[in-house]
Amino acid sequence: MQDNHDSEARGRRDFLKCMAWAGAGTLWLMKGGVLHAQPLGAGVEAGARDASFSFAQISDSHIGFHKAPNMDVGATFKEALALVKKQKPAFVMHTGDLTHLSKPEQFDTLAGLVQDAGVGRVFYVPGEHDVIGDSGAEFFRRFGERQQAGGWYSFDQGGVHFVALINVLNLKAGGLGSLGTDQLAWLKNDLAGLSSETPLVIFAHMPLWSVYPQWGWGTDDSDEAMSYVRRFGSVSVLNGHIHQIQQKVEGTITFYTARSTAYPQPSPGVGPGPGPLQSVAPDALHRYIGIRDVRHVQGKDALAVTDEVLS
Repeated sequence: MQDNHDSEARGRRDFLKCMAWAGAGTLWLMKGGVLHAQPLGAGVEAGARDASFSFAQISDSHIGFHKAPNMDVGATFKEALALVKKQKPAFVMHTGDLTHLSKPEQFDTLAGLVQDAGVGRVFYVPGEHDVIGDSGAEFFRRFGERQQAGGWYSFDQGGVHFVALINVLNLKAGGLGSLGTDQLAWLKNDLAGLSSETPLVIFAHMPLWSVYPQWGWGTDDSDEAMSYVRRFGSVSVLNGHIHQIQQKVEGTITFYTARSTAYPQPSPGVGPGPGPLQSVAPDALHRYIGIRDVRHVQGKDALAVTDEVLS
């Protein structure tokens, strides 16, 4: 038992070392169903050789935004996609806020950039900026998986079960996300037939834990959703929305937030509220934005997670 505790402690220290310098993206290595974070370089390349598959997470591209600190979010999104392509993932996961104002031309621009980048299959969930004015009708028409009427879905890859949740419709007081009774019932049913040894990766736009509810950085009914996954031995929950890296571990569940490819936001509770961190100088922006790469090695004990900045 002591060896397990020591191993977990070392893993958390390694994760924190990685997070101290990582920025523009996130590289996730899936090892035996648990996410691992490690810095880019020789160590990551060695881990990549052992990986059974990898996927990349990008988030909060906010196409259409053109203010400080980023006057050209399309350019930084293009750079992020180039980093993704270099990692050769099995697929890409975009965790929402594809656009800034959910305008058709903004969706057009994003779709064109993704197509031109040639990164392969991309899975999407909407952010609150993607559902402005039409409850996400344009987003779902273009990027929805259409497995369920509500837009949520699941799929399997390499022995790992992936679940895409939507928590940006029907926001609660203070801007908190909400899953709703229909989606929660679907989630319970979707997981019911799985062995508790099945690794789970759950992704949504808004955090599924209370990062900072005063700013709407959480999901009102996430506790019920998490009650359905606690029996599983390895659960990784990925989201965007807050434009920065935060991590929390609850038993076998590890929560990860991701950086934006557009601009950073302030740390929870620092300043008057959320929004673009305009104090970031243009020549320093790339140190705050990026992608995430995740690799899975069959039979190992964890996913390997790497965050990569654009600089």
